[in-house]
Amino acid sequence: MSKKEKQAEKMNIKRHSMAHILATAVLEMFPEAKLGIGPAIENGFYYDFDLPRTLIPEDLEILEEKMKKIIKENYKFEMKEMSIKDVLEHFQKVDQPLKVELIKDLAEKGEKMVSVYKSGPLVDLCKGPHLESTGEIDPSAFKLTKISGAYWKADENNQQLQRIYGVVFNNKKELKQYLFQQEEAKKRDHRKLGKELDLFTIDQNVGAGLPLWKPKGAAILNTLKRWFEDEQLKRNYVPVITPHIGKKTLWETSGHWGFYNDSMFPPMELGQTLEDWQDKRQTKESEIYLLKPMNCPFHVSIYKDDKHSYRELPLKYYEFGTVYRYEKKGELGGLTRVRGFTQDDAHIICTKEQLAEEMKQIIDFVQFVLGETFGFEMKIYASFRDKKSDKYLGEDAKWEVAEKTIREVLEKQNLDYTEEIGEAAFYGPKIDFKVKDAIGRYWQLSTIQFDFNLPERFQMTYTNDKGTEQQPFIIHRALLGSLERFMGVLIEHYAGAFPFWLAPVQVALLPVSEKFSDYTEKVNAVLRQESLRTEIHNQDEGLGKRIALASKQKIPYLFILGEKEVSDKTITIRQFGTKEQKTMSVEEFLEKIKKEK
Repeated sequence: MSKKEKQAEKMNIKRHSMAHILATAVLEMFPEAKLGIGPAIENGFYYDFDLPRTLIPEDLEILEEKMKKIIKENYKFEMKEMSIKDVLEHFQKVDQPLKVELIKDLAEKGEKMVSVYKSGPLVDLCKGPHLESTGEIDPSAFKLTKISGAYWKADENNQQLQRIYGVVFNNKKELKQYLFQQEEAKKRDHRKLGKELDLFTIDQNVGAGLPLWKPKGAAILNTLKRWFEDEQLKRNYVPVITPHIGKKTLWETSGHWGFYNDSMFPPMELGQTLEDWQDKRQTKESEIYLLKPMNCPFHVSIYKDDKHSYRELPLKYYEFGTVYRYEKKGELGGLTRVRGFTQDDAHIICTKEQLAEEMKQIIDFVQFVLGETFGFEMKIYASFRDKKSDKYLGEDAKWEVAEKTIREVLEKQNLDYTEEIGEAAFYGPKIDFKVKDAIGRYWQLSTIQFDFNLPERFQMTYTNDKGTEQQPFIIHRALLGSLERFMGVLIEHYAGAFPFWLAPVQVALLPVSEKFSDYTEKVNAVLRQESLRTEIHNQDEGLGKRIALASKQKIPYLFILGEKEVSDKTITIRQFGTKEQKTMSVEEFLEKIKKEK
């Protein structure tokens, strides 16, 4: 185990121990409290409780003080193995029905012995491990963060409990950095900024998880797509367009019908109109169709429509394809977790000999897009199979070629990466790129995925240089990933202040008064001829208020146009984020922004 892995494991143990300290404090405050479960999670911990009253935010401060005293007491974490019978009797005696239910579940699974941990007055059912004692925690390095509802065992048919969340770090400085990041994240929340900047909406009459792009949001997306399409064409990708639905037989052949059905929408039976269905008219014959969760089978179908020679390969199909995946309503969130989204989806169909060069080109493309263009720092993860597992499809020889290629290409380019054994998809190894945003959070965006499943299932072939049929390799490639998710990340990364080339409105023109409207219109026409996105802000409010409103919209440039500008045939500009004003000609401004486009 590496030093980094050991540190992560120790922190996980600390978080788990904090959950027990929280439970101890809650029982001190509410002796009649019923304990649910309390695991460690990313950055912290939570514990679920059945309490005699609803908690309020002020309760968290009281509980924090109690937890600090428990830490100061330096209680030992003592583990004891007990028989199911004895531990059941104990939790029945102390009136903990939720723990009793968990113990009975373990008994049904055939467990004979279970472990409990005692720390001070608390005895809890737990596998551990834990710290040696509560005193190992810095009392200034934790905080209870929020209260929420949670169904027992995550089942909405069960009773609702109250969940208390907390975070813990090694020291006060780390906690302070985290809390600052959280406050900054609230300000940058893409749902909040999306509404303030009028970028998108989610209408419940349309459906949860189905974003609607308003004109300003659509302007950003269309700019992004046009730029990315040009970049793909430069790299020999060819466009394809596919439908939103496909017949059941397609999904059976691809394997999605059986392997991906927990993320797909139910089928549509096509053989009648809506009117037929409403009038309950019987169908004589029908076909089953499904909304597509992925574009891959359609791209394969396009490939199979023609015979191919090795001379044509690699073939690089790309599409901005909208797909639909079922997510539970409670798990949806703004743009980052949706039910309908558009992928910058591409499939590279190539020979074994071409794999290394194609992988290199894709990695170079990722670095150009995420690194050079958007300025993200990246972490790279290579996911390989666990050779001891039998869950993987495809021949050993193909896995070995693909995994060897990934290692060699990454190492040849001197790229640091983390190997994750056992994290490969069942149909092939992959590379994931996680980007670090402006406030230090990591987001999963680009993926390069080998696929040994589709070429076999669809019996894809090409004619090799010896005149015989051979099966190609497929590499799935999404650089931006979901455009919706990418937009959510960008909004938060830029805090809504998009760079000039992407900004939905690049220039706002503000005439000092109505008598300068004609000049404003002339300047606007020149900008529009240069394909700039502009708005004229000539509302009834005074100039100061209009400047403030335009600044709230984070528009990169404001043009203030008054008597002096008209007489000198100039513009006075103010750039977003500054109060400094500069006067220049329109031609000078256009030269200036050529460097920013």
